[in-house]
Amino acid sequence: MRFRIPAQAISNGVVYVTEDRKLEGFFETMTIAENIYMGHLGAHGKNLLISAKTKAALAAEWIARLKVKAIGATAKVIELSGGNQQKVVLAKALVQKPSVVIFDEPTRGVDVGAIRDIHDSIRELAAQGIGVVVISSYLPEIRSLCDRILVCRQGRVVEEFDAGNATDEKIMYAAVH
Repeated sequence: MRFRIPAQAISNGVVYVTEDRKLEGFFETMTIAENIYMGHLGAHGKNLLISAKTKAALAAEWIARLKVKAIGATAKVIELSGGNQQKVVLAKALVQKPSVVIFDEPTRGVDVGAIRDIHDSIRELAAQGIGVVVISSYLPEIRSLCDRILVCRQGRVVEEFDAGNATDEKIMYAAVH
């Protein structure tokens, strides 16, 4: 499928988790609850307004589910650590109830504990039958999360590996030769 605008992808159940969370992933002057609500609105239309109580409950659900460490749903996202900011970006995408999630460098700039939580969330999505695409330059991440690894060079797939027989050396060789 080819989507001309993000709304087409969203209406077809495809969401994208950006590699640049600060520039494209969240609204820094808004709270955690407001950011998650914006994701909800993105999937359910501009006319779907919910009460403050429902917005708070939605935020509480995702904060707990993704283990976001914050003083509460009213904390500004910009005040959170990088890992917790990324979890809010993830919540904003997942609240849309996608059938496919594209993760672009999902753990770039996050701490080790957040990496584990984000990887667990990605695995859980796949176990639920949600399609997961992970784009990453961090080979241990690729090897630990992916069943199938496609190596691209100059915009083309040049090699495909089954996770069982992929090594860092094989992947890097395919990427440069």
